[in-house]
Amino acid sequence: MSSEITLKTIETQDLQDFWQISYGPSADLKWMGLNGPYFHDPVLNWEDFYQRFYPANINNPMVKLIIYNGEIVGLVSAYWDDGKLKQWLEVGIVIYDANKWGLGIGGVALKQWLNEMFTLFDYLPHIGFTTWSGNIGMQKLGDKVGMTKEGVIRKVRYWHNQYYDSVKYGILRNEL
Repeated sequence: MSSEITLKTIETQDLQDFWQISYGPSADLKWMGLNGPYFHDPVLNWEDFYQRFYPANINNPMVKLIIYNGEIVGLVSAYWDDGKLKQWLEVGIVIYDANKWGLGIGGVALKQWLNEMFTLFDYLPHIGFTTWSGNIGMQKLGDKVGMTKEGVIRKVRYWHNQYYDSVKYGILRNEL
C-alpha cells in the first residue's frame, strides 16, 4: 500500500482542492469532531481558508498533503512545542474523508512523516503528538506506528458536557 501513499509539499495550485476536501461544500466534516473539537474551530469558507494557509504553508517543509491514489486525502504537520528552542517537536495528522479511515493510510503517512522529520532535524532524539481520550483512532494510530503512550493528563478536555483526558504519545529516533 505504501506506493499509493505519498506526502507532498503544498503548492499554491493545491489550495482549492485542499479546501474542497477539508472544508468545502461537499467535505465530510466528521474529522472536525475528533480533531480537537473542544477548541470550537469554525468551518472555513474559501476566503478564510486561503488567508490561513497562504502563504505560510506554501512550500513549507513542516506541512504536507497526504496523497492517496493521486488525490489529496489529508494533511501532516509539525510544530515546535517549545517555540524558538526547537528541541521538542510535535506532529499532527488528519485524514479528512471518514470513508478513508481504517484503510491504513494514516499509519503509512505517519511513519513517512516521522522518518522525514527525524531526517530534517537529525539532532532530535524524540518526536511526539498530543490527542485526547475521545479520539480512539489517533491513539490506535500511535500504537500502530510503534509510539509509546507517554502521558495522560486527566480530565482537561471538555466536550459535550464531559471531561476527557489529554493523551501524549512519543517515539525515539532509535525506535522507529
